Amino acid sequence: MVIVKIEPEGQTVEYTKLNTVLQLLNKQGLHHTDTLVIRNGELLTQDEQIRQGDEIELRKVISVG
Repeated sequence: MVIVKIEPEGQTVEYTKLNTVLQLLNKQGLHHTDTLVIRNGELLTQDEQIRQGDEIELRKVISVG
């Protein structure tokens, strides 16, 4: 099980099968340039592997101009 916390909404989603960060972003309908993907305080790139038991945080990037 992979637990994903989505900010700023504070929503939590669980997935039983994920392979890569890109797959996670696609499932959430997000683009890699609009979202920070964090595991254990480290930023992940879209090609990095996700493992069972991971807790991932998605932070949507908001630009105010």
